[in-house]
Amino acid sequence: MSSYKDLLSQIETLKQQAESQRKSEISHVVADIRSKMQEYGISLSDLGATGRGSRSKGTTVAAKYRNPKTGDTWTGRGKMPKWLQAEVGMGRRKEDFLIA
Repeated sequence: MSSYKDLLSQIETLKQQAESQRKSEISHVVADIRSKMQEYGISLSDLGATGRGSRSKGTTVAAKYRNPKTGDTWTGRGKMPKWLQAEVGMGRRKEDFLIA
């Protein structure tokens, strides 16, 4: 009977062998796909491939809170900045730092 460590070692060896085999077969598969596409006159656009477009950036959000001491700002999105956490911890309210 195999031990647990032996089985884990066998699993790792098999994973490595499977990955190696996959890599060696990829070039043949790609060549076969290209051949079939050429044979049937299929283009990338027929497959719906549009290429990798760049991801659009989100819109800029105006600052909602301002630190009167340093001028640092926060939009109110994401993690609360340390300066505002400290002020709230001292008993002040977030609303005290709203930009008018």
